[in-house]
Amino acid sequence: MTKVLVDSNVILDVVKQDSQWSAWSAEQLERCADRHRLVINPVIFSEVSIGFDTIEEVVALLPTDYYEYAAIPWSAAFLAGKCFVDYRRRRGVRTTPLPDFFIGAHAAVDSLQLLTRDATRYRTYFPTVQLICPDAH
Repeated sequence: MTKVLVDSNVILDVVKQDSQWSAWSAEQLERCADRHRLVINPVIFSEVSIGFDTIEEVVALLPTDYYEYAAIPWSAAFLAGKCFVDYRRRRGVRTTPLPDFFIGAHAAVDSLQLLTRDATRYRTYFPTVQLICPDAH
């Protein structure tokens, strides 16, 4: 079974019932769960956890029978740093968070598909990653 790394924005769309994206995100999560193993990493877990008071609440939201918890490989951390430097050289906004680079690098290094609704940065810095995103359908 192939694996799909799920970007935190997709999970948060469903949790927060985002008026613009919750339906698309919920549909894609369901569709991907039927065909693939869903994966999250510590960065995704961290971003999702911001709105919760306890780790137990987050673990209940992201159960291990639905999501595989995967570590970020060291080679992905290295790639994330290099891509972030390239981003800064292209005059990327300093306030842009580094987490997207960790997520993209993890998908690239482990050859994971990436379910996201924010594809632009991933396409630019991680062109080998197969994206599942709104404009791909």
